[in-house]
Amino acid sequence: NATEAVITRATQTYINKRCTVQLGSGWSNVLPSRCPSGSAAHPFSPFWLTVEPQDTLAIRGNSALLNCSAHSDAATPARIEWKKDGTFMSLVSDERRNILPDGSLLFTHVVHSKHNKPDEGTYQCVATIDNLGSISSRTARLSVAGMPRFVSQPSAASVRLGDSQVMACEVNSDLVPFTRWEKDRQPLELSSRLVQLPSGALVISNASEADAGSYRCLVENVGSSKSSDEAQLQTLPETGEDRKLELLVQPSPVAKVTGSSVLLPCVVAGFPAPHIHWMFGDKLLDESEGRVEMLGGGSLQIYNLTEEDTGIYTCVAENSNSSIEAQAQLTIQVPPQFVKRPANIYAHESMDIVFECEVSGSPAPTVKWVKNGDAVIPSDYFKIIKEHNLQVLGLVKSDEGFYQCLAENDAGNIQSSAQLIILDHDVALPSFPPPSLTPNTTDHVTPGSGGVAGPAGPTPSAPRDVVASLVSTRFIKLTWRQPAEPHGDELTYSVFYSQEGNSRERVVNTSRPGEMQVTIQNLMPDSKYRFRVVAHNSNGPGESSAALRVATQAEVQVPGPAPNLQAVSNTPTSMSLSWDKPLTGNGEILTYKLYYTDKSVGTEQDVDIDGQSYTLTGLKKNTEYSFRVVANNKHGPGVSTEDVTVRTLSDVPSAPPQNLTLEVQNSRSIMLRWQPPPLSGQNGEITGYKIRYRKGSRRSETADTIGGTQLYKLIDGLERGTEYSFRVSAMTVNGTGPATEWITVETFESDLDESRVPDQPSSLHVRPLVNSIVVSWTPPENQDIVVRGYSIGYGIGSPHAQTIKVDYKQRYYTIENLDPSSHYVITLKAFNNVGEGIPVYESAITRPQSVPDPTPMMPPVGVQASVLSHDTIKVTWADSSLPKSQKITDNRYYTVRWKTNIPANTKVKMANTTSLNHMVTALKPNTLYEFSVMVTKGRRTSTWSMTAQGTTFETIPSSSPKDVTVVSKENKPRTIIVNWQPPSEANGKITGYIIYYSTDVNAEVHDWVIEPVVGNRLTHQIQELTLDTTYYFKIQARNSKGMGPMSEAVHFRTPKSKCSSDKMANDQGKPSPHSTTTVSPLESHILVIVIIISVGAFTIIVVVVGAFLCTRRTTSHQKKKRAASKSSNGSHKYKGNSKDLKPPDLWIHHERLELKPMDKSPEPNPVMTETPIPRTSQDITPADSGLESNPHLQQRRNSYRGHESEDSMSTLAGRRGMRPKMMMPFDAQPPQQSVRNTPSSEPLPPATASSQASCPSEILADPEGSYHGSTTAEEEPSYSSNLPPHRSAHPHAHPLKSFAVPVIPASSHPSYESPALPSTPLLAQTGPPTHPHVVKTASIGTLGRTRTPMAVTVPNAPDVPETSKMLEDVDNSYEPDELTEEMAHLEGLMKDLNAITTAP
Repeated sequence: NATEAVITRATQTYINKRCTVQLGSGWSNVLPSRCPSGSAAHPFSPFWLTVEPQDTLAIRGNSALLNCSAHSDAATPARIEWKKDGTFMSLVSDERRNILPDGSLLFTHVVHSKHNKPDEGTYQCVATIDNLGSISSRTARLSVAGMPRFVSQPSAASVRLGDSQVMACEVNSDLVPFTRWEKDRQPLELSSRLVQLPSGALVISNASEADAGSYRCLVENVGSSKSSDEAQLQTLPETGEDRKLELLVQPSPVAKVTGSSVLLPCVVAGFPAPHIHWMFGDKLLDESEGRVEMLGGGSLQIYNLTEEDTGIYTCVAENSNSSIEAQAQLTIQVPPQFVKRPANIYAHESMDIVFECEVSGSPAPTVKWVKNGDAVIPSDYFKIIKEHNLQVLGLVKSDEGFYQCLAENDAGNIQSSAQLIILDHDVALPSFPPPSLTPNTTDHVTPGSGGVAGPAGPTPSAPRDVVASLVSTRFIKLTWRQPAEPHGDELTYSVFYSQEGNSRERVVNTSRPGEMQVTIQNLMPDSKYRFRVVAHNSNGPGESSAALRVATQAEVQVPGPAPNLQAVSNTPTSMSLSWDKPLTGNGEILTYKLYYTDKSVGTEQDVDIDGQSYTLTGLKKNTEYSFRVVANNKHGPGVSTEDVTVRTLSDVPSAPPQNLTLEVQNSRSIMLRWQPPPLSGQNGEITGYKIRYRKGSRRSETADTIGGTQLYKLIDGLERGTEYSFRVSAMTVNGTGPATEWITVETFESDLDESRVPDQPSSLHVRPLVNSIVVSWTPPENQDIVVRGYSIGYGIGSPHAQTIKVDYKQRYYTIENLDPSSHYVITLKAFNNVGEGIPVYESAITRPQSVPDPTPMMPPVGVQASVLSHDTIKVTWADSSLPKSQKITDNRYYTVRWKTNIPANTKVKMANTTSLNHMVTALKPNTLYEFSVMVTKGRRTSTWSMTAQGTTFETIPSSSPKDVTVVSKENKPRTIIVNWQPPSEANGKITGYIIYYSTDVNAEVHDWVIEPVVGNRLTHQIQELTLDTTYYFKIQARNSKGMGPMSEAVHFRTPKSKCSSDKMANDQGKPSPHSTTTVSPLESHILVIVIIISVGAFTIIVVVVGAFLCTRRTTSHQKKKRAASKSSNGSHKYKGNSKDLKPPDLWIHHERLELKPMDKSPEPNPVMTETPIPRTSQDITPADSGLESNPHLQQRRNSYRGHESEDSMSTLAGRRGMRPKMMMPFDAQPPQQSVRNTPSSEPLPPATASSQASCPSEILADPEGSYHGSTTAEEEPSYSSNLPPHRSAHPHAHPLKSFAVPVIPASSHPSYESPALPSTPLLAQTGPPTHPHVVKTASIGTLGRTRTPMAVTVPNAPDVPETSKMLEDVDNSYEPDELTEEMAHLEGLMKDLNAITTAP
């Protein structure tokens, strides 16, 4: 790197015709102001690594640091990322590993265990400058000191005085530096007599009595310390008897790096005491040399090793009686060093260049090239030549960047980088530093270009008559004629060529001016090429000739196949290959090309090799590769060998298991299910899985391991109502792979109800065959009660003859061995530990025997649902009727069916497939689906399999919040309240909303003011707004996956004064700023006259009808009592006995023109509703003509609502609605704009005399009212405003009050605790209301809390289809009687009134 910096920072000066670039220590690009841009080369970027990571031994549990730092003069500092084992690390949410500001990688807590070694591996940092390129560091090995483990321990021994003894203590090789000895529990001081060997053993030479004692060895400072057994050493006096020489420890082969030291052990015992010396080859080693020392009586220590120390060392021990010897090989490794580094290069497109790289080292280093951090794969255009040089042919602009030569051997690795800059053709190549070019391209600098930007004169036209005068297998000779318009004398030419189908174009220039032919070498035989010629004069390059397409000839004089191709996997990522020379070489073999294919991908790659063996690295783990070799001679590539297929060795998994799902079984157990890691990340056969889990936020984890291929595990013995986090990792024979992300789930506070038996199954279906009946069913609707299984009873005429019990997940069963043409009664009961529930019955007659009935097939087994995304679940299964290989060879097919229980009436969907899996798409997000599978083969079918469940993932909301409304706050004109409903497609739990508001509806989104709302609130106050200003509002919903779309802009104008702030209905939020309805004074007067005439006619008709009704009333007194109780708003279940109620009498009040009910019911406060009549006939929009023309049906609907309200806990008090009244104000009102449905969380101010006095033009709103809940999407919304018995009327109002019936008083609003069900979508209005004062209440659904009621006045509700259940209730509520006839008369009156009021 230092050399690189010196070279790069050398002053580079080059001059073209006009402009000079000075590259000094400041790296500034100094150009004269008049110099055209693009006329000079921009300088190389000073970008290199100042610090690179080194091999590190880490301690388990401690911190570790891998250093890395980059230097650059770029405006933005280099971004540093790290690779582990060749793959980029994702450290975004990693709490344990993070990158420091200088780029170093810090491990705060190194993790290491027997089966989980996530931190151990090879690391490399990559520095990147955007728009410039990337450079990679050398690789560094992070090793973690393992758990102390003694291979051998000291044992009791004895030693003769003056003799030698060895106390064994063999530990893991990486822990030897942490080993020390104690004697009698005191640290033992080593000396030249007491020596610790590389294995950890202790040598005691020339023993004395003081050496007797108790010895033990200890391993310390590795996270945990461990001591060996203690052993007693006894000293014995020397008897003087001869003892045979014995090698207690002898040297073993060892490899060391230059500069280090080595201890070659040699310990000999015997008497007389032996003399020990060492031989290096044939040379006797002498301690006087300085680097050699004898320790422990005979072991050899060599310091500061050099490459010359490599060789065989022999230990020779001899005494007067005998001699003994032992020898070992010492290998000295030399780390790679650069003899020649790659240099920076300037080049033009289409040129060929060579990056040179020469390295030395022992063993011989392997070299690989990297471009911008990615490995360069040899190809036809990227070639390794002259052992380690990189040749790039036919440069294109994308070849720019940093190229690095990485050299590696067993002793270490190094890297050096160089930058390639591709200049525009109008920029001359700088003369310093000279680019490294191939011999064929030394003259590729375009003559005469001079680097001048902008034409100095005309350039040549295209050369003429370009032809291939000579075509061979490997070369083509081109000739041409001078251009018609040369514009100069001495022209030079450039020939651009490319292989057909390849975008890379190469260039060859003529060798001297005026020459009009060139020979293109090194082409491929039998290949098509495209050629074009460009002429150059002193002004620059001219026009290009038309493309000429020529094919080279085929070649036959090529080598035969290389015999004996062998491939052996050395490591999980490398392969050693060897082969013999072809028997028919047809001349000298120049090179070999090795082709290899990843069988899992299918793409073939190749590499050029000079010898007959090669080690291929960087392969995928546990992956099958096929290899073939092609020999090349001077004629080209020969015949390929047959493919050899070998699998690389396995390794620990590199990817976690997929689709981990947690299913809470009960308050004390959780079921885990998962899928294996993807094939590319398994790196071998999965032998088991490790499950880790922890309680809450605790760091302590519990581990559980399961073997084999089991993909589920029940974890029990957990605590109630407690949050647990789980993760799973896969294991191979090599160890444990990475774990999944932590997934959290909470056990139930209490288990499902098992204090009572389950409810009745919700449905039972039977399909009779000849000798069997297929039974299918659905679970009980109430799923809060535990179901342990189902009991099926059946028999001829009675269901009690036979009983079968099946699992709670099963939904289908085939009853076998039945008699044909027999009537069977079948019963189905759900059961739990308390007992069996209510049965559901069905009967079936088996088919007659005459029809041959195929025996049903076995249903598929092991059905699993793997959730892949928010809308996709993959269903897999096995077929027990197939062979073990599960290969389908016949024409069978499978039917997959799926459904969700929300809503309950969802249709079952099915799909057929011929494979053992099916991808179910287009599902709803965040929804639980149930899947089952059956198999069909010809006329034979199976029953449905057991079910599998899967809940799709959440995704961002796909619809915006609905029914956005804005209202002023009472007595606070500068505060408004925004209300809305959740989006109909929330796609997950809504975690919040964002309100955007602005005074400019066309402003950019980022200019709107933002108000966040946390949680699932549906109302929000915004304060301190400006008075008399129009604001626009949008709302966006958010869930855990992100933000949904914005709602349409709703606008609202703040009041001018305190007075106008009470007009809640006047300035409501509106969907469009152009919905104003204007009524002229003339139209108003005409309307008044029409209404007076119609009221008069109506009064006369009503008097006649009233008299008629009174005469008929006494004859049907009891029937009317029943009808009145049913037609009142509220079920008789609420009101008590229906006989207590009577129908109301109609009484006509001539002065006020109103129809009053003469209330005879026990209710003290009959409640009325109002609807203002539109001012013009065009404003009258009958939104529900069915109800207008049939008040009898309207009463039935009200009756239905009363029944429903008792059963729905989520229904609010105001659900008990009634038919609206009509109120007709006669005073002239200023026209106002219509509004949307506007639910509000604030009550309207009560109408008082003071408010009338201060705001005389305002129509009083009802101070009492309520929201109306809704339980089903089919049910119509109930619109009502409840008036008090005595209300202060407007001084000039002449209301016409419609017929109404007594209802339950709405003075109190009971609060229901609503379960967390999905909100029911609001029903859209069928047409926009145009009356100035129309305001609708909206159905709120389940809000989960009581809302303050708001009084509103409404038009007729839109007509909505009723469910069959509603119609059933209507039929049960009424019997045909005289009241029906009376209602028919009223229907006719209403039609007459409608015709009068709508007449022109």
